[in-house]
Amino acid sequence: MILDGLLQFTAAAGDSPTATAVSTNVIDFHMAGIPVLASGQGARDMGIGDDPALKLLVQVTTAFTGLTSLQVALQGAQDDGTGNPGAFTTWWTGPATLLASLTAGARLYDMDFPRPPAGVPVPRFVRLNFVIAGTGTGGTLKAFIVLDRHDQMYNASANNVLGGYPAGVTVAN
Repeated sequence: MILDGLLQFTAAAGDSPTATAVSTNVIDFHMAGIPVLASGQGARDMGIGDDPALKLLVQVTTAFTGLTSLQVALQGAQDDGTGNPGAFTTWWTGPATLLASLTAGARLYDMDFPRPPAGVPVPRFVRLNFVIAGTGTGGTLKAFIVLDRHDQMYNASANNVLGGYPAGVTVAN
């Protein structure tokens, strides 16, 4: 998996939301040299394509404390005509992850980068919204758009221990 700073939603050290908040970074899909369409939207559609498709990766890097649950939502916005984001629209919201599962290594938002829902224009800008239930006191996560995730199976109920084969399986070379 290759991580690209231009496709990172969170700060370099990660985001530590303790209340509902948007990601530190807004990703701009406009490419210099490619004209922006007349409606002010971005020049690139990043939605589902051939395999491998772009994927979203949101991973807990420091276990969360204090809150009840954390939910991640993907939001998009068109250019407001001045090169800045207009109003953001929520495209997709992940399930609420309870505190007990917000351990280091837990992945919250493993999915292909989606197309905008019907009736929502292709955005120039995208961000994440972290919806917190309860009062958070700690925890950090990192979020990226990636080409390929490291998708090895887990062997723990907390969804944070890489495993592969279950105990007792021997693979002959």
